[in-house]
Amino acid sequence: MEDCLFCRIARKEIPAQIVYEDDVVLAIKDINPQAPVHVLILPKEHFDSILTVPAGNDIISSIHIVANRLALKFGIVDSGFRLVNNCGEQGGQTVLHLHYHLLGGRNLNWPPG
Repeated sequence: MEDCLFCRIARKEIPAQIVYEDDVVLAIKDINPQAPVHVLILPKEHFDSILTVPAGNDIISSIHIVANRLALKFGIVDSGFRLVNNCGEQGGQTVLHLHYHLLGGRNLNWPPG
């Protein structure tokens, strides 16, 4: 999608602090971190949300594998972390491109907001 913020980041048209990249997934540091570790994990292919991922597409699995690797990399496995996907306006989704927030490094209260 031409004007999508995360698509533009994935195409390297907008700079970002990349912490992981492979053929299908990109992970970047959040520009407004809500925890000491706050990484956005997104597919390079555009999907508006989890609701638009076609059946049989394994992008969610790929994202979860990357989340595991990053939790290990950032040392938050033992203390705990949160993996969040916001879907839709009332769900808190502000960028219409599928992405997950990996948060850790502090006590994460519940409910979140």
